[in-house]
Amino acid sequence: MSDARHAVTQATPTPGWRWGPFVFRLPFLHSKLLWPEFLQGTLVATATGLALVPVLGGYFGMGFEEAVACVLLYSVFLVISLYVFGEPYAPGWTTAALPLALAYVIGGFPDPVARFQAMTALTLTYAALVLFLGVSGLGARLMAWMPATLKAGILLGAALSAFKQVFVDDAGKFLMAQPITTTVACLVCLVCVFSLPFRRLIERRPSLGVLAALGLLPGFLTAAIVGPLVGEVQYEVEWGLLLPPVGDAVAKMSPFSIGWPPMEMYLAGLPLVLITYVIQFGDWVTGNEVLREAQPSRPDDPVDINPGRSHLVLAIRNAASALVAPFFTTQGTLWTGVHVIVANRWKQGPRAMRDLHSGLMSYYLMGLPFIYFLLPLLTALKPLLGIALSLTLVLTGFACAYIGMAIPRDNIARGAALLTGAALALFAPWVGLLVGIAACVLLVGRETPPTPASTPEAP
Repeated sequence: MSDARHAVTQATPTPGWRWGPFVFRLPFLHSKLLWPEFLQGTLVATATGLALVPVLGGYFGMGFEEAVACVLLYSVFLVISLYVFGEPYAPGWTTAALPLALAYVIGGFPDPVARFQAMTALTLTYAALVLFLGVSGLGARLMAWMPATLKAGILLGAALSAFKQVFVDDAGKFLMAQPITTTVACLVCLVCVFSLPFRRLIERRPSLGVLAALGLLPGFLTAAIVGPLVGEVQYEVEWGLLLPPVGDAVAKMSPFSIGWPPMEMYLAGLPLVLITYVIQFGDWVTGNEVLREAQPSRPDDPVDINPGRSHLVLAIRNAASALVAPFFTTQGTLWTGVHVIVANRWKQGPRAMRDLHSGLMSYYLMGLPFIYFLLPLLTALKPLLGIALSLTLVLTGFACAYIGMAIPRDNIARGAALLTGAALALFAPWVGLLVGIAACVLLVGRETPPTPASTPEAP
């Protein structure tokens, strides 16, 4: 096991063009198009990538086409992680921090300009923090110091914020507008992804495992069928191509157009930035362990895991996004479901997948976000985007809740974690963080690190 771990960490990935610590892989030259991943990515990326469109329209003053342009930019900054920098992870949002970010920005700032400035401040501060912790090596020390109860509280705060966003804050705008469709879609997703009886059914009928692997997609397709039947969804498909108004969108959100955030925005957002880094660090741990478990099956395709490079890539992507299309937590490292799906097929050998990066690049449409130019697809999805957002938040909340609740090992720690989570969901991030630290110090005291056997696992 130690030899395999060393191989994963030290090997140089091929093929590609190395520049500094990075590897550039030109789509179709250094990466082979794999149709199973490409088709899955087309459907899943469409369903999830556009989930922010109703948020951008409802709270940030964007029209539908401008919101699509924003999502296009977020996607481009995500996928350069693969082909410009050569990272071995399926990139995605830091999803568990998204509800906290939305609650902070929407609840704390009154108009779209101030909200985008707050997003800029958060994203730039996060980029600076990640760069500093990566270069100095303090990131790992921070994670080793952080009490398990505080980590659990952060996850529970993300869960409560997600549920609050769906069932309280945005209930009138999304849930109550399409109650039957949204409820059925959420139930389908929860069953497919988390249900223990459904897992036992998969053991008897493995073909049903495809549904569990597709994440949001089964619920989204259910919504597309149920919605029209109950009269909550009406499709108005338009034909042709859409040229997303990128220039207009950037003019409404870039700090070069709307002005730079004042210093108090940077200071006010610092606790949320620290919280997001904690969640992000967990994503790196998850992504690395998935690769290390799979690597012995693929000695022909060594994977280069480099924490210093990963910190630098994340800092660069967030800083660039902050200057053009700031939206905090959209530039994370790991889309866990996709990462696991690709890695599992990669383990099956070169016949199934030539190399890991070909699988990852194929899932991300070889870096070509053509779906944002297809007007029929976009307009067909438009009445379902509020449901897509609700699905994303509900699944994120459920996952954060069960992982967070599994971390504490006694009742006092569970109570302290729940108190921390409630404070994070209801108050400003710095208040929640102070409550969490106080609860850990006064109620729990010094904690020993959990053993590997007690660490909760994602589904």
